[in-house]
Amino acid sequence: MIIKNCRLRKKNGLWDIEIENGIFSKIYTAGSNKVINNHSEIVDLGGKLVTAPFVEPHIHLDYVFTAGYPRNNETGSLFEAIQIWADRKKLKPFTKKEIKENAWKALRLLIKNGIQFVRTHVDICDKSLLALEAIKEVQIEAKDIIKIEIVAFPQQGIYGYPDGEKLLEEAILHGADVIGGIPHYEITREYGLKSLRKIFDLAIKYDKKIDVHCDEIDDEQSRFIETLAANAYVNGLGSRVTASHTTAMHSYNNAYCYKLFSLLKKSNINFISCPTESIHLQGRFDSYPKRRGITRVKELHDCGLNVCFAEDSIMDPWYPAGSGNIMRILDMGLHVCQMMGHEEIAKSLDLITDNGAKTLGIESEYGLDEGKPASFIVIDDENEFDAVRMLSPVILSVHKGKIIYHRQQHKMLKINGMEEVTI
Repeated sequence: MIIKNCRLRKKNGLWDIEIENGIFSKIYTAGSNKVINNHSEIVDLGGKLVTAPFVEPHIHLDYVFTAGYPRNNETGSLFEAIQIWADRKKLKPFTKKEIKENAWKALRLLIKNGIQFVRTHVDICDKSLLALEAIKEVQIEAKDIIKIEIVAFPQQGIYGYPDGEKLLEEAILHGADVIGGIPHYEITREYGLKSLRKIFDLAIKYDKKIDVHCDEIDDEQSRFIETLAANAYVNGLGSRVTASHTTAMHSYNNAYCYKLFSLLKKSNINFISCPTESIHLQGRFDSYPKRRGITRVKELHDCGLNVCFAEDSIMDPWYPAGSGNIMRILDMGLHVCQMMGHEEIAKSLDLITDNGAKTLGIESEYGLDEGKPASFIVIDDENEFDAVRMLSPVILSVHKGKIIYHRQQHKMLKINGMEEVTI
């Protein structure tokens, strides 16, 4: 396959890309290579933007499309959502078939929107580990079109759920790729700290990465992030550790944050923010003024820490909407985090591409470089700024040299006698 006349992120002019055996074999200035394999499929993009695939670093594929069962979350709070989920498991347990069908429904949305790499948290507070088994099967079934990484996630706490500690280790033995936790939801602060110690012990024992739901609360006294970062630093795990949400940081005083950021930079951990989810769930106990309740994305980014955006939910007890469109998440995040400078917008695709890839630790197989797997997407625009501004759709997605999604061209209807351009 030869991709002609495309624009590349952070590069000027037009470029041609040659793909052989699922690998980027050559990337060069458009028209500069006169030797073209006549047997190759040639795609002329006419100046459209090519980028590495979008990354969804935090979603719950075992929760998708479960909103309303057994009831809706009328308060909109995180805590009611967790209780609804616990009640659902007691009243009407899911079947493996239901979990897989819902997960595949979500994956089709993600693929349509240019996502090829996913980290999904899976609830392991279930003695049967049924959801883990179901998502493991989906992971295998989908491996040729989308890469899925599974986090063993104790939704009701390692110590707040019977045999939670045992189930977490069993989940690792059953094939979970990453170890998760939720220290702020453990029954006491002491148990929250104990849960983090357990997570690091298991990560070292089984050589696993860590991704913790950390301080997802408006309580300024919830400070498990410092323990997470300190353990990452002391144990030398650094970029293998991720803090998801950290919304309490929105409420920390600046004096504490000054000290905290010194530790965070030493630790070199990753951060994931879920803007639409956080703006929906946080601030629920405020009257006015209401907190945005989103972690300090701009400040973390500006001090050199790796931050990325994620959707988190698609129609579940935590979030009633969701479409798999991570450009929508980026748009919300830039607005709410006040990252609306021209250069910030122009470079913001990093938050859903390269930064997510770094969080997942997939840099060796990710990116538009000769010799790497030919995985990329084509966005229906000519530059990054306008792509973000217009929420421009993905028109082509190629995974390891194989087309997995193609948005067919069509003509708009005539409006007031004027025919619109082809899109």
